[in-house]
Amino acid sequence: MKLFTAQQIRDWDSYTMQEEPIASIDLMERAATACVDWLQHRFPKQEFYTIFCGKGNNGGDGLAIARLLMARNCSVTVYIPESGQQGSYDFQANLERLNQVYPEVIQFIETPEELPLVATGNIIIDAILGTGINRPATGFTAALFDYINSLSNIVVAIDMPSGLYADKAGDNNPVIEADHTLSFQGYKRALLMADNAGAVGEVHVLPIGLDPDYYNQTNTPFEVIDAALIATIYKPRLRFAHKGNYGHGLVIAGSYGKNGAAVLACRAAVRSGIGLLTCYTQDSGYIVLQTSVPEAMLITDPDPDHITELQLDTTPYRAVGIGPGIGTQPATIKAVYQLLQQYRQPMVIDADALNILAKHPDWYDLIPSGSILTPHPKEFERLFGATTNNFTQQQLALEKAQLLNCIIIVKGHHSFIATPAGKGFYNTTGNAGMATGGSGDVLTGLLTGILAQGYTPEDAAIFGVYLHGLAGDLAAAANSMEAMTAGDIIEYLGQSFQQIGRYGRSI
Repeated sequence: MKLFTAQQIRDWDSYTMQEEPIASIDLMERAATACVDWLQHRFPKQEFYTIFCGKGNNGGDGLAIARLLMARNCSVTVYIPESGQQGSYDFQANLERLNQVYPEVIQFIETPEELPLVATGNIIIDAILGTGINRPATGFTAALFDYINSLSNIVVAIDMPSGLYADKAGDNNPVIEADHTLSFQGYKRALLMADNAGAVGEVHVLPIGLDPDYYNQTNTPFEVIDAALIATIYKPRLRFAHKGNYGHGLVIAGSYGKNGAAVLACRAAVRSGIGLLTCYTQDSGYIVLQTSVPEAMLITDPDPDHITELQLDTTPYRAVGIGPGIGTQPATIKAVYQLLQQYRQPMVIDADALNILAKHPDWYDLIPSGSILTPHPKEFERLFGATTNNFTQQQLALEKAQLLNCIIIVKGHHSFIATPAGKGFYNTTGNAGMATGGSGDVLTGLLTGILAQGYTPEDAAIFGVYLHGLAGDLAAAANSMEAMTAGDIIEYLGQSFQQIGRYGRSI
């Protein structure tokens, strides 16, 4: 799914109005209907709503929602902060429509003293400011935000939480803290940023019938990874295939006390569809790996506790993954340098291998083209420097991906994938239950296995991150987010592949 800017979405509205054709007030009615349908599906027994409407088109949405809820026998009160200015054309039109049929629900407020007492059971709908804002809320509007945020009521934001910029960081601007955000037709970048988690709540994308021709004709550097994209990437198994068709990968992982990382990475790799897997670990890890991952071959380092050398023939391996649990011992650092010098195919570089790289930035030029780096935010900071917010972090990731000709996955709830071509992808699978030790090791093994099968590095990154998150979602549904482990993610990879296999037949 393409990820448009706020201006592109406004242009999409205009294109739809011209081509369908449809009047702007009727398109707003369509959006309001989608919101009311969602509200009544999500909260089927809810009868009482308090709606705060600004005087722009976002407020027009709120007024239309109020009228439609009243027509469905709900009880609604609308509060309009009075600025002394005329509202937008569609705001005024919807205000007149509401006033004609339910005039008693409309109240104007001008001062903090007029802020209403909102009953505990009411759902609050935020339709104060939309995507067109370009400066922070101040004065009475900011006070209204603070008041709404102080209440315990469920808050549903229409299109965007008021005060939040769609396409840039807000620098701690006053914002409404919503429990749910109803975004029309697609996501906005701000809704996918960890910095804004406290403001956006759960995001729900509501189709409102915008013209598909604009979508198909309009370019954007950003996309959301969805089922349609995954269906174009996934390569189903060939009926007459043999293991040689699906590549041979090498996972370099583990050290004394950290063999669990090697086990998780290797178990994930053998569940990825890979044809052959070899694990390389320290000598004391022999029994652990042979018994826990019997499907894989094993090579051990001469040292009993750490990986100290990588003088092995790497030509059989279509992909190499390195980092989980290897530590940062001086001899291990030398081994990583050895590998960077001799292996020129794409690698998956994670965990301690990233930490070693961060201490040796002069080695960055040795990273093979097409490699996949998988830092979490702190590892990213160590590699490339601190940033002030998610927007600048992602811009830096794009710049470094282009400079190094590699893929950078900044891991998080909506992991961001930066590509050398300057495109950024946001993942939409996964959940907070995956914030547990070993999840990253599973991703490293999975990516290594997918890369070894012949997927391009970009496709391997997109497919692997989505698959990893989907397995996490299935694991959380079965075991709860609190009780799930990294090993559970591996156990649900099979069901994830089955679900992805159905995408091509349903899209």
